[in-house]
Amino acid sequence: MAIIDKIKAKAKSDVKHIVLPEGEEIRNVQAAVMIRDQGLAKLTLLGNPEKVKEVAAGADLTGIDIIDPADSDKAPLYAATLYDLRKAKGMTEEEAAKKVADPMYYGIMMVKLGDADGLVSGAIHSTGDMLRPALQVIKSKPGIKTVSSCFLMECPDKSYGDDGVMIFADCAVNIEPDAEQLANIALGAADSARQLAGIEPRVAMLSFSTKGSAKHDNVTKVQEATRIAKEMAPDLALDGELQLDAALVEKVGQLKAPGSKVAGHANTLVFPDLGAGNIGYKLVQRLAGAEAYGPILQGIAKPCNDLSRGCSAEDIVATVAITACQAQG
Repeated sequence: MAIIDKIKAKAKSDVKHIVLPEGEEIRNVQAAVMIRDQGLAKLTLLGNPEKVKEVAAGADLTGIDIIDPADSDKAPLYAATLYDLRKAKGMTEEEAAKKVADPMYYGIMMVKLGDADGLVSGAIHSTGDMLRPALQVIKSKPGIKTVSSCFLMECPDKSYGDDGVMIFADCAVNIEPDAEQLANIALGAADSARQLAGIEPRVAMLSFSTKGSAKHDNVTKVQEATRIAKEMAPDLALDGELQLDAALVEKVGQLKAPGSKVAGHANTLVFPDLGAGNIGYKLVQRLAGAEAYGPILQGIAKPCNDLSRGCSAEDIVATVAITACQAQG
């Protein structure tokens, strides 16, 4: 069974409430119908109900809630809560009221106050448009200082990872993470491996060096990140710094990092910076024909996930299923 089918089955086992702020956008409406029909989540679309129905072009929206943030009974409560959260940063009551009329902020407040379990957006908004209010309002999980992202990868060559399934992080958020941030990314990736892929993480902290084979500040950063991550999660199977071949190929791992529990068997790859991570996942996706699901945000207190603006309705369905599984955790 493909990993996304396992995720959908998990989502169905404990149905969560997901809000789609881009409710007037056609792919979101198409996805909402598929999600309802597959029983993956309870859904709320945000937008003007007449515009949503117009976009639906006669499709049956029974069972899908539609809320207009500009005409919502909960808007005053959301505005008051947002003001309390942001007044120390200079936000006024008037600004808070204006913010929650925006579907993105309204959706974030739904998640913050428990009126929804998670949020998916990005078909017509940038990552920053979604991430900014999420970080301002929902913030990171206790003990995690860095919100990051991962991709859930499924490779047709089943010899790597766990039956071809791997986690790649961070591929979308942190451009030049320092050692502490990199350690937090590693712990987030390990949680994603357990929660989404259902695999016990074996985390490789990647570098162009293995166990001191090269000397450079970038190598030192990964070594320090490995030390911090091990202090934060001493029971986690994590090792570094490792070159990619040492992380994935058993023979090379035994040669370059003898005695390592991770080398040659890694299923969770932590890249040293965003350039390496973004290029790495796209290489595997395009050249190896892997399925790449993401970016999936990790380390945030309640699940909010981004979409590519080129996404299909099926991509939105998959992301909602992933978000629902995160909400179960």
